[in-house]
Amino acid sequence: MNLLFKPAIAFFSSYLILGFSSPVIHKVETQSPKKMKSSPKIQAAILLDVSNSMDGLIEQAKAQLWTMVNVMGKAKCNGETPKIEIALYEYGRDNNDLQKGYVKQITPFTSDLDNLSQKLFQLTTNGGQEYCGYVIHTSLNELNWDSTSSNYKVIFISGNEDFLQGNISYTMACSEAKNKGVIVNTIYCGDRLQGIKEHWNLLGECGNGSFTNINSDAKPEDIPTPYDSTLITLNNKLNGTYIYYGAAGRGKKELQGSMDEANLSVNKYAGVNRAVSKASPQTYNNSSWDLIDAKEEDKNILDKIDLKTLPDSLKTKNKQQLEMIVNQKSTERSGIQKEIQDISKKREAFINAEKIKKTKAGNNSQTLESEVEKIIREQATRFNMKIE
Repeated sequence: MNLLFKPAIAFFSSYLILGFSSPVIHKVETQSPKKMKSSPKIQAAILLDVSNSMDGLIEQAKAQLWTMVNVMGKAKCNGETPKIEIALYEYGRDNNDLQKGYVKQITPFTSDLDNLSQKLFQLTTNGGQEYCGYVIHTSLNELNWDSTSSNYKVIFISGNEDFLQGNISYTMACSEAKNKGVIVNTIYCGDRLQGIKEHWNLLGECGNGSFTNINSDAKPEDIPTPYDSTLITLNNKLNGTYIYYGAAGRGKKELQGSMDEANLSVNKYAGVNRAVSKASPQTYNNSSWDLIDAKEEDKNILDKIDLKTLPDSLKTKNKQQLEMIVNQKSTERSGIQKEIQDISKKREAFINAEKIKKTKAGNNSQTLESEVEKIIREQATRFNMKIE
């Protein structure tokens, strides 16, 4: 026997002779680092045809934005409201870059809804080639799509003319969409059968998207309710709770008011829908320029801002005084938002009843607003999101 093994044998033999059990070898458990829980998110890219004859589509899109935001804002995922990011593209304008397929990004994914609304109001139409595959491909590769598979990521492309135009195939764009977990929905502006002839229903390569058609010449929906005037008054009061700061703060505050007026100029329905959106702190957040929203995210924000960028009435206030004013405005805002939310539920019930009457009378027209709302409500449920 090898002499090296004798001591080891003697050692274990002594345990057996003396009645000891075998020595216990303890396994060291190593804990893997905990993964940070990611918050739920909805990302939506709106791709609009801005070629000739699409003026009606743009008008509908201006009003549709706030319905989209309000529907998304009602979503809950495990009790949490998802963060909403919306991007906007135009395609079909002949003075855009030919090398980019006449496609132009108007805004990347953003939660700045005032800026997004402003960009929509600045859209105009012009003749050009409508390359649907190209604009889908571009939005998939330019935008910062979230990699989390459980988040709802969606594209809405609206327009007319043949869907297969351009040198980037629809099948390639759809393959990219599937790889990124993005649902592509096509909305044809015109007769449904014509849309099928022009290949807008080719969704096999895009997974579980939908094809629908709308009357793009229909005026944006306007359903007056007994609650509209009250909600507009409350919206004006809500604006009074914002305190701007920073280099761009004053301009952003002015934009808030001008977008209120612009949306009301479309019709009262659009203006009030915007007011309802503003009553949701989860979806309408302006922490980049408003002290009340900023303080919700950073309790020490007053130590970091340049007091010279505040409104004139606040520039000479000390930190304690500012703290008190911000807290007062925060309480005031919460109260107004709660009041808007309560009244908007009554308004929504009234509108739903009116829509049922229109449907029974055969006067219900499919618009961008009505179709996008239906699509979101159906598809969000696939991502464990319940829309109240």
